[in-house]
Amino acid sequence: MNYDFDRMTDRRGSYSLKWDAALHELPMWVADMDFETAPEITEALKRRAEHGIFGYTIVPDEWRTAITGWWERRHGFAMEKDWLMFCTGVVPAISSAVRKLTTAGENVLVQTPVYNIFFHSIRNNGRNVVENRLLYENESYRIDWRDLETKLKDPQTTMMILCNPHNPTGTIWTREELGRIGELCAANHVTVISDEIHCDLTEPGYQYIPFASVSEECAGNSVTCIAPTKAFNLAGLQTAAVVVPDETLRHKMDRALNTDEVAEPNAFAVDAAIAAFTRGEAWLDALRCYLAENRKMVLGFLEQELTDIRLVRARATYLLWLDCSKITGDTTELCYFLRREAGLYLSAGAAYGGHGSQFLRMNIACPRARAEDGMKRLKKGMEAYRQYMARRC
Repeated sequence: MNYDFDRMTDRRGSYSLKWDAALHELPMWVADMDFETAPEITEALKRRAEHGIFGYTIVPDEWRTAITGWWERRHGFAMEKDWLMFCTGVVPAISSAVRKLTTAGENVLVQTPVYNIFFHSIRNNGRNVVENRLLYENESYRIDWRDLETKLKDPQTTMMILCNPHNPTGTIWTREELGRIGELCAANHVTVISDEIHCDLTEPGYQYIPFASVSEECAGNSVTCIAPTKAFNLAGLQTAAVVVPDETLRHKMDRALNTDEVAEPNAFAVDAAIAAFTRGEAWLDALRCYLAENRKMVLGFLEQELTDIRLVRARATYLLWLDCSKITGDTTELCYFLRREAGLYLSAGAAYGGHGSQFLRMNIACPRARAEDGMKRLKKGMEAYRQYMARRC
């Protein structure tokens, strides 16, 4: 089947968070896509809607079969069905894990720059954020192992939230890197929460490695959070899964999710997930190819038209991490300027911690014409910004 990713679906008037913007603005910020989901999923949801009754919903064995089949087929990881628990979302699962598996005042380690909501899950629950800042060199990132080991050895550090693949840098961690993280965390009694929500959005020819698949040590000391929501654009349906191989840890997470009342699906969540993981493969592969072409287009545009901005090399997610350090050290101001002068709505990098204040995050999960419009707006806004800065000097 051919899928039309060039279709310009109008999302205004649909209560879209992303498109809650002025008519002249182009939002390329929050991480949801401007593509309609796979028609196979839409068909499943239509069938469910046509039933006409939307009462309480169970989590059937078909849901577990769909997920375990997908991970074994796509990622070479043989999960057991008993490891799986339903959750309304990855962020609720992470927040529940922080509350249940750590104590107020303890440290939770993250590798910055990283998804900014991690900070909320930690601080809102009275825990301390500890940053293991990633090292940035030649448009790519690597782990500062000495710093990581030092901070994991601190007895106050009891949890690490791993972003695999990494948002916003798009880094796919290798088996060796994940194994070393697992060894360090196990040796220091630090539980790993692995956010793998972007795992299916790798470029063609590239695969992510599930953290729990690396070793028995990794599996026994980890909680993995997965979902079809990013890959199939289903965030509004609130459907995710928590994978915990260790029985004792799984019991604690089960109690955490139920205590926080995030363990029960709505009437559409299960049907959507089953359809995605059993019938969405062809659509996803076509999407990954389309996103790769969008990334290639952006790279070419930057090399030709905006040579002061560098694109961080990445093979995962549809989020671009744009290095603006040659232009400014404060992209928060730049972000406001671009929105005001060019109608381009991006995410300022400071929210992601580390040295994020030198970066912008751009979402290219949209029809190519819209992505091209975004690049033209970026050029227009940057030209105006340079003039503005020259006048200030």
